[in-house]
Amino acid sequence: MKKENKLAELVAEKLKACRIIPVLVINTVEEGVKICEILYKAGLPSAEITFRTSAAEGTIREVMKRFPDMTAGAGTILNIADLEKAAAAGAKFAVAPGCNPKIMQAAEKIGLPFFPGVCTPSDIETAYENGARVMKFFPAEASGGLPMLKALIGPYKHLGIKFIPLGGIDASNVKKYFDLKEVLAAGGSWMVKQEDVTAGKWDLIEKNVREAAALVK
Repeated sequence: MKKENKLAELVAEKLKACRIIPVLVINTVEEGVKICEILYKAGLPSAEITFRTSAAEGTIREVMKRFPDMTAGAGTILNIADLEKAAAAGAKFAVAPGCNPKIMQAAEKIGLPFFPGVCTPSDIETAYENGARVMKFFPAEASGGLPMLKALIGPYKHLGIKFIPLGGIDASNVKKYFDLKEVLAAGGSWMVKQEDVTAGKWDLIEKNVREAAALVK
């Protein structure tokens, strides 16, 4: 088995243990570190730090220094340059909204576990052909939610693919996804709302994180 595949399996096991992966859009490194500290201490020691802002790279680097056993990854990886930045910063994994074989191949060369986004049979086959065994089902609810995911799983059940649904996931529907053994974990941002971050409502965010962690215990 390839070294990168073993690493991907290890990361997948850690994400499975967390079950819920908070998805973060970070405005400043200080803000990002504060949020990750709350996640780490409140029972959700994982995060997808999206490369939608310039603070993502610095946040991952600082979080990995302070909480090296946290399973923090990079999200919204749309090009190889950002993939390389994420790897250099110490990201444990990377994900994308879509399935780009060039980025998947680059991730394999770098040795960074990469989970491509899929929402069609063709996406799944492309991702599988390029080595992915864990895939992000995105946008989950907008694509048909649980019924759609079940339909997608059907033809590929024997391949042992695991999915991380994301998009429209919140406290009201996350547990139903966990009824599927093919669901490794689920991603969402409901516990860390941007308006609460902006207002500095750290106690409320911690409360929401602890409630989210309790959903899977």
